Amino acid sequence: MNHRRTAVEKMVAAHLVEWGSACLPRAGDFVMLRPRHVMTHDNTSAVLPKFRAMVGEDAHIHDPDQPIFAIDHDIQNHSSANLSKYAQIRSFAAGEGVRYFPPGRGIGHQIMIDEGFVLPGSLVVASDSHANMYGALNALGTPVVRTDAAALWATGVMWWTVPAQVRVTLSNTLEHGVTGKDVILSLCSVFTNEEVCNTAVEFAGDGIGSLSIDDRLTIANMTTEWGAIVGLFPLDAVLRDWLYGRAQRLGIRREQIDDAWDRRHDFTTDQDVFFTREITLDLSTVRPHISGPNSVTTRVAIDQAGTGPIYINKAYLMSCVNGRLVDIESAAKVFAGGRRVRDGVEFYLAAASSEIEEQARASGSWQTLLNAGAIALPAGCGACIGLGRGTLQAGEVGISATNRNFDGRMGHRDSVCYLASPAVVAESSIQGRLALPTMRTSAFLKTRQHFNLSPSPPARGSDSIVDGFAASISGRTLILPCDHLNTDQIYGKDVTYQDHLTLNEQSVHAMRHYDPKFTSLVCPGDILISGANFGCGSSREQAVTALIGAGVSLILAKSVSQTYQRNAFNNGIIALECPDFSRDMIAYAQMAQPGARTAIGPEVVINFDSSCIQALGRSYSFPPLNDIAQRLIVAGGLVPMVRSRIAVEIGAEE
Repeated sequence: MNHRRTAVEKMVAAHLVEWGSACLPRAGDFVMLRPRHVMTHDNTSAVLPKFRAMVGEDAHIHDPDQPIFAIDHDIQNHSSANLSKYAQIRSFAAGEGVRYFPPGRGIGHQIMIDEGFVLPGSLVVASDSHANMYGALNALGTPVVRTDAAALWATGVMWWTVPAQVRVTLSNTLEHGVTGKDVILSLCSVFTNEEVCNTAVEFAGDGIGSLSIDDRLTIANMTTEWGAIVGLFPLDAVLRDWLYGRAQRLGIRREQIDDAWDRRHDFTTDQDVFFTREITLDLSTVRPHISGPNSVTTRVAIDQAGTGPIYINKAYLMSCVNGRLVDIESAAKVFAGGRRVRDGVEFYLAAASSEIEEQARASGSWQTLLNAGAIALPAGCGACIGLGRGTLQAGEVGISATNRNFDGRMGHRDSVCYLASPAVVAESSIQGRLALPTMRTSAFLKTRQHFNLSPSPPARGSDSIVDGFAASISGRTLILPCDHLNTDQIYGKDVTYQDHLTLNEQSVHAMRHYDPKFTSLVCPGDILISGANFGCGSSREQAVTALIGAGVSLILAKSVSQTYQRNAFNNGIIALECPDFSRDMIAYAQMAQPGARTAIGPEVVINFDSSCIQALGRSYSFPPLNDIAQRLIVAGGLVPMVRSRIAVEIGAEE
C-alpha cells in the first residue's frame, strides 16, 4: 500500500471527524472536518437566520471559540438599516461569547493573521473566497459558504471534498522591485486553461526561501483568482522567524513555535508523491506586471515599444491582498522627491487593518501618500468590492492593487480596471496612465508544466440513487456561451448585503451585470448551461439563490467553481460538470443565435441512474453524484439536513 501523501492530505487527516476507513483520504473523497476557526464578516447577519433555522431560537453556538466575526465590507454605509445589522451582529457575538472585530478594525483575513488565529498545520476557513490567504502561514485555508458557516456554528464540523493537488515549484529569486503580486499575476496570465481550477496548489522549491511572508500572503490570496481553493506554502525558516518576531503580539509562546518546527514533517509532502499536475516558475524571469482590462488572464505589454498610452481616472492601494505595511511603504517610495498624484486622477488609500495603518503612520509612509494627494479611506474592503467612496463610474479607467478586476467589480459594469503591484499603481497615478516605476527590458518568463502520466484518483460517485432523489430531470436549456462567468456578473455587489431580499426579489437582479436581458428570457424549470469555471469569484450565496428564485432547476457547465458548487448543493440545487456537453451546447448557441449572451437551447434529459445526458440525438456522460450531494438535494439543502440531524440527536438523548 502506498502511504506517501501530500501536505494537504496530511492536514486533512489531522482534522478528520467520523472517518472509519483504514485508508486515509485522497483526492475525490468526501470528508467531515473540524476547522480551528471559521471567519465571517458582514455576511454574519445572513448566516444567523440559517443558524437559527438549524438549531432553533434558544440554542447556542456549539463552540464559541471557533467563530470569528470581523466587519469589513460595507463599513462606509452609515444607513440606519446597515448600522442596525451591525448592532445585531455585535449583540449576538456578545451573547454567545464570540470574538468580534468592529467596522474600522480591518479586513477579516488580515485580522485573522494579525490576531494569531492562523497557525501552521491548522485548518482555518472563512465565508469569503480569499481564505486561501491563510496558506501563506502553512495553514489549510479554504473558503466555505454562508450555509457552511451556519452548520459550523451549530455542529463544529463541515463537509469537504478533498481536491486534486497541483505542485508549483519556484526556483531562483525575484529581481529588485519585483513582488509577490507580479508572481501571481504572471501565473494567472500564463496558465489560463484551468490548470489549477478547483485544486489545492502547493508551492515548493528553493525560490520560496527568498519570498517574504508578505509576498507569500499576496500569492496565496490570489490563488483564488487563479482558480484554486487552497494555496499552501511550507513551514520554513522564514516563516518560523516571522512567527518568532510576532509571538508576543500573536499571544503564542516561543515553545509552541519550536514544537511546530520540530513537527513540521507531519505536514510536509512525502517524496515521490502523486500530483495531478506540476508547474515550475523561474522567479528571476518575472517582471512588473499589469493585468487587464477586467481580467487577470491578460497581460498589458506596457514595456514594449509602440504601446500607446492608457490613461486612468482612478488608482487604488487597498485590500487584503496588498494593503499591508510593505505595500504602503513601497508606494510611498515612488512618491519620493515631492512627486504628486496627477491632476484629474483620484488615488484612494486604505490599509488592510487599523494596526497596519498605525504602523504606516508611525513610519511616515502614510503621511507621504496623503501629502502626495492620496485620499484616505477606513481600513476595510470598500472600493475593492465596489462599495462606498471612490468606485469606478461608467466610462472610467482604474488601476488597482486589489485582487479582482471583473466587469463591474469596482463600480459600474461599463468601467475598466487593471491590476498591478502597489508601486506600479503609485507610478501610474503620478503619470496619469498605466506606467511602470522603472522601465525594464522584457525577460522571457520561464515556466513549465507537466501532466502526470498516472491517472488522477477519480472523484468518487455513488453506485446507486438514494431514496427520494429524482432519477432524471428534463427541461429547456438556457445557454450562456462564455467561460469564467463570475459571481459579480451573476449577482452584483450592490445588493449582496441586502439580506432582507426574498428569492423572488433576488431573481430580479440575476445576471444583471452579465446580460440585462436574462430575466426576460429565463423560465421556471430551465437548465442553465455555461462554459469553464462557472461561478468563479466570491462566495456570495445569492449568486445561487437568485437563479433558484428565477426558476432555474439545474446548472451545468464545462467546470464549476467548487465554492459555487458548495453553495448550489447547500441550497438544494444541482450543479454538474460535463465538458463535452457544454462545448456542444455553446457551439449550438453560437450558430443559432450569434452574439447572444443568453440563448435559448434545446430540450435535454439528464439521467442520474446512468449518469448520462440526452440532447440533440447524442449521449454525454458525467461523473455520478456522491451520496452526500444526493442527500443534500433530497433534504432541500444543508439547513434542513442539519436541522433533522440535530432533532434526531436530541430525540436520542431524551
